[in-house]
Amino acid sequence: MIRPANSNDWPRIQEIYIQGIATKNATFESAANVATYTYEQWSSGKINESISVYTVDEHVVGWCSLSLVSSRAVYAGVTEVSVYVDTEQRGKGIGSVLLDHLIAFSENNNIWTLQCGIFPENIPSIQLHLNKGFRTVGTREKIGKMDAVWRDVTFLERRSTNI
Repeated sequence: MIRPANSNDWPRIQEIYIQGIATKNATFESAANVATYTYEQWSSGKINESISVYTVDEHVVGWCSLSLVSSRAVYAGVTEVSVYVDTEQRGKGIGSVLLDHLIAFSENNNIWTLQCGIFPENIPSIQLHLNKGFRTVGTREKIGKMDAVWRDVTFLERRSTNI
């Protein structure tokens, strides 16, 4: 089941986010930073109505959100996608359901471009996005350092078919 997230979900959202960070293939964010965030701090850069959780027997096992990429009006319909699934629940289609949820949200909320940056090594995530109509725009080489090592990011986007 997918439902809107709230501050009571933060401990599980935070835990799942930190699990993703531990893979070294999900984000440049650090577990140390995420451990200090409150729900309000974490959600402040996101479209609050898009923050959702996937539950199994009322237990949060995944989350998703959209973030604006710019405060400029011309980019009001361009957002960045985040989808994270508990390590023990991966491979069960939960990420697919969460991404479908974000796509439906975007189509109903005048969002014309969904974008994401994924480490090239994260092949399952890249394939998931390609399966949902995203296209590879390119690779941003050595865009940031992780553990003193430059990392590339594959940039993908999905354009609305309705807007």
